[in-house]
Amino acid sequence: MASEILIDGRPATTDDLAHQALVNYGAYTSFRVEQGGVRGLDLHLARLEQAGVELFGESPGEAELRRLMILAVDDRDACWLRVSLFSPEIGHRNPSFVGRPRVMTVVSPPPPPLAISMRVTTVPHVREAPHLKHVATFGQTRARRAARAAGFDDVLFVDDPGCISEGATWNIGFVQGGRIVWPQALMLAGVTQSLIQRGLDQAGFSSEIRPVRLDEIATLDGAFLCNAATPVCPITAIGEVAFATDPAILARLERAWSSQPPQPVAV
Repeated sequence: MASEILIDGRPATTDDLAHQALVNYGAYTSFRVEQGGVRGLDLHLARLEQAGVELFGESPGEAELRRLMILAVDDRDACWLRVSLFSPEIGHRNPSFVGRPRVMTVVSPPPPPLAISMRVTTVPHVREAPHLKHVATFGQTRARRAARAAGFDDVLFVDDPGCISEGATWNIGFVQGGRIVWPQALMLAGVTQSLIQRGLDQAGFSSEIRPVRLDEIATLDGAFLCNAATPVCPITAIGEVAFATDPAILARLERAWSSQPPQPVAV
């Protein structure tokens, strides 16, 4: 299946794509669609609503977003859908436009998970406007390239006080006994992280959100990452600190995620 790009439900033009290539101002969310449903759809819609209001002064609204998602997915049983907000009225010299953004939908085949396990290194970095899933990804890509050149699989960000925040394109969680510890820092609230959190009680875990300092990670029992393409993936090392992989715990975490059923796009 080739990717299909629509702008406000119509095939994208060259001008549409040229603006997207030249002006990196906007926000997006992306997810797997299965039989017309999406896990955490309410969270994805809320993310787009918040970004629309904050970046453009207005959101397309839930009804319009759902309509455009349905048009994009068409009759596909399974696909990957990216929904982006942008405005051709906003450029480097003329950034002042306030109004409803346009909506770009990109349908493509579902991607594979990031990995079956990860060794990561850390760098001091805080994404610009970290609470938003925005399109300015230079810092993340540059840091990931450097990590791989150094022999690691990916990169984990640490803020100025020395606290862990997030990965390049994923959230991190830690295992401490029967508890899941989520870092508290300036970062993106991940949809997959929220889905796992919703199902932790059923999986027999308690949880807490607190600052996690880099110098304390050796006292924790395990670590994992999560994003929309990778519900749960063990982190086997952060720098020189190695973590054991417990398949039973990973299975319980994945069960917490899968206990949250897909929500239908069409209402």
